[in-house]
Amino acid sequence: MKTVVGVFFGGKTVEHEVSIISALQVIENLDKEKYEAIPIYISKDNKFYTSELLNRVEEFKDLNEVKRLSNEVYFTHEDSKLVLNLVKGFFKKTLARIDIAFPVVHGLNVEDGTLEGFLEMYNIPYVGCDVCSSAVGMNKIIFKKVLESSNLPVIEYETLNINEFEEDENKAFEKITKKLNLPVIVKPSNLGSSVGIEIIKDESEFKEKMQNVFTFCENVLVERCVTNLREINCSVLGNFKEQEVSVLEEPIKNDEILSYKDKYMGDGSKSGVKNGIKGAKFSGAKGSGMASLSRKIPAELSKEQEEEIYSLAKRTFKELNCEGISRIDFIIDKDSNNVYVNEINTIPGSLAFYLWEPKGISFSELLDKAIRYAIKRKERRDKIVYSTDVNILNMNGKK
Repeated sequence: MKTVVGVFFGGKTVEHEVSIISALQVIENLDKEKYEAIPIYISKDNKFYTSELLNRVEEFKDLNEVKRLSNEVYFTHEDSKLVLNLVKGFFKKTLARIDIAFPVVHGLNVEDGTLEGFLEMYNIPYVGCDVCSSAVGMNKIIFKKVLESSNLPVIEYETLNINEFEEDENKAFEKITKKLNLPVIVKPSNLGSSVGIEIIKDESEFKEKMQNVFTFCENVLVERCVTNLREINCSVLGNFKEQEVSVLEEPIKNDEILSYKDKYMGDGSKSGVKNGIKGAKFSGAKGSGMASLSRKIPAELSKEQEEEIYSLAKRTFKELNCEGISRIDFIIDKDSNNVYVNEINTIPGSLAFYLWEPKGISFSELLDKAIRYAIKRKERRDKIVYSTDVNILNMNGKK
């Protein structure tokens, strides 16, 4: 009997369309002999839909049409399964029963622990990081503070709240430059895919560029801008007990920073072949999401730097208590040769399958491993006592 996997994607996030691409790659590459995939699309207004049509990328060219042609659903929990019920109609109609959830979402309102918390409430096993590690991984400021407290190397930084900026722009500028020399790089604290990132080179750029960043968030991370750098990424698979690392990649950027366009609007072919890397099977999409990014695989590093990055990747993964598949991004300052942990993607674009294929692990095998980790976590947590049978409201008080 096949395990029914509910693949969640979309959501109220600027990375909505990227999530669609990643999810359809996952659905296409799940082992059809072991799993039955049920697509569960989260619209930008946070409603849930399912339909067989949602397996095809061409259906998502018109998102309003997707909602019109799909079945809106609500959830119930029965016999340890997540039940998808049709919203329309006078009588309850069950459309599917999910054994395990597979969130393939990117960004705020979904990848930040929000969706994971929803699944926790239904006591359904789900693939990937839990609520806490997802929330920490998404918030760049908290992530920095956690790593800093654990003596993991991070680039010097400062933080700024929108209220500080709006109350006194000059004072806000002084706060930044008191700690950091220009240029600085400014990032929304809770977004991914390079959305909203700006480089500020002088005071004249500060006001305009900070206003742009604050349209995406209320808190920003401001870092020393490493101008002579290499970006190196590593995927980690496992849990707190065991971690396996992928080969390393070096993304190739066209601008000063690796942009959204670099990541997702490359000229990868339909088969996902880029720089000699064969991508995953994918039904009709141009490019392959993150798989279409220009990159060097494996990255050309010394043995010492390679081992240093592998060690830091595992330590970061463990420090956040991650589970499943994550991708950790590093920066090498070429002037000092120092390696810094930059960011973590708890649900990386394309699930970083392209970093595992060179190690002989196919996309299908990678997904299977991630699902098995989710099942193990559910088995562990089922042994934990979360509440007792005692109802203190029903006890006779002493007079």
